[in-house]
Amino acid sequence: MRNIGRPSLKTVLKTTTVAGLAAVMLSSGIPGQVVQSYAAPVSVTAPQAPSFADVVSAVSPAVVSVRVQSDAQPVSDDTSSFSFGGRGFDQLPDDHPLKRFFREFGGQVPGAPGDRNNRNQDRAERNGPRGQDGNRPHRLRPAAQGSGFFISEDGYVVTNNHVVSDGSAYTVVLNDGTELEAKLVGKDSRTDLAVLKVDATSRKFTYVNFADDSKVRVGDWVVAVGNPFGLGGTVTAGIVSARGRDIGSGPYDDYIQVDAAVNRGNSGGPTFNLSGEVVGINTAIFSPSGGNVGIAFAIPSSTAKDVVADLMKDGKVDRGWLGVQIQPVTQDIADSLGLKEATGALVVAPQEGSPGQKAGIKEGDVITAVNGQPIKDARDLAKRVAAFGPNTKVEVDLWRDGKAQKIPVTLGNLQSDEAAAATPKQSDAPAPSSDKALASLGITVAPAEDGSGLSVTDVDPDSEAAARGLKTGEKIVSVNNRKVTSAADVGKVLDQARKDGRTRALFQVAGENNTSRFVALPINEG
Repeated sequence: MRNIGRPSLKTVLKTTTVAGLAAVMLSSGIPGQVVQSYAAPVSVTAPQAPSFADVVSAVSPAVVSVRVQSDAQPVSDDTSSFSFGGRGFDQLPDDHPLKRFFREFGGQVPGAPGDRNNRNQDRAERNGPRGQDGNRPHRLRPAAQGSGFFISEDGYVVTNNHVVSDGSAYTVVLNDGTELEAKLVGKDSRTDLAVLKVDATSRKFTYVNFADDSKVRVGDWVVAVGNPFGLGGTVTAGIVSARGRDIGSGPYDDYIQVDAAVNRGNSGGPTFNLSGEVVGINTAIFSPSGGNVGIAFAIPSSTAKDVVADLMKDGKVDRGWLGVQIQPVTQDIADSLGLKEATGALVVAPQEGSPGQKAGIKEGDVITAVNGQPIKDARDLAKRVAAFGPNTKVEVDLWRDGKAQKIPVTLGNLQSDEAAAATPKQSDAPAPSSDKALASLGITVAPAEDGSGLSVTDVDPDSEAAARGLKTGEKIVSVNNRKVTSAADVGKVLDQARKDGRTRALFQVAGENNTSRFVALPINEG
């Protein structure tokens, strides 16, 4: 039997080498070259993202920081010192914790000999009073800081009213660190705008213009530049999140909402479009924590442009004044009044002696147009009237008693006439004492003590009246613009409304401080 031995290592290596060379030759037909392989770095071709560098470099010289100081009377020379009422620390027992605290930590006991406050007092007594009235002179102290921007080459600066409102002295800091003193030209609390003026006759400033914000669309890129937390020129970017925001800050709310990072100190700073034009002025943020959460509000340039021009002209803003308290028209209110659409502004009450009252506008009227221009809502009416100058004659379209009417009105001056207050009318008619239940509405009423209207004595918590916010203690002044002094009066008005095919009735309700509102309640039986 033939014995087959194992091949040697040398034989195996030779065979493997020959086979490898043969494989290389067979795959290519010619002798091949073996090359070592290396991994390549990852490289992805992505769409080019927009850069804001060109916009920022162009507008940055026009954006400034605003420092505000107020004229404050200091309590003492040393802001770190403090005092308490009652007996002095020097009268405390030696083992008292507070006295021991000052002694152990190396401080002087307030009121004791050698105390710095005592030394200051001794010095003041030796030197005499520093002011004519015997008081120490006032010192300017930091009060606020914000942002702003030049709107003209001769040094007019736009910022927020709430930044400068409490100030006595103002400093504008340019993006290169130059500090210039400024004076307050004018401010407008209703739009939260203010204008400062830098006096530098030998210098021309880089300035920016307002954009046509009617072309601004939700989703457009915007760049915010400002002075957050006093850090100086800081740039953030985002998009327009919404338009026409009403945050309840004033009668002319029409904010642009952006998600660019805006923080404390950005107030008064501009928000730019990619053309370097100001589309809005940053004025408020929504933040549970006080920091940026991506919800900021800017005054639109269309609002700011006219206000700033007026402030630059004579330091004030004159607006037309109608003098009526108004509220929005809801669909329920529209149904109760026979209006086809829930548009216009519902007059709650005209102010005594106002242009609106003099022209014959009454509570319960719905203002549907001014000079032929339809009114969308109460806010729209406020803005349109304010856009007219004082003493302007306008034609007001009303909806009253199911019919359209036109009334000519000469507007007043909001600035000078706004002090006119509404005086509630009272009647000397005797007041019956019995309660009457209006079961179908879920309310119980009794004649008001002043003889004007009906006091709500009870509200069914499961009723529509409760759902609409009607409360015990409030007063029903009228129903469908008809004065009511008894439950029978209400019943007559409701019966007529049903005959007219109405499903709801409009109740005028007076709450605390005689503030009125309208509530539409269903009147279907059962």
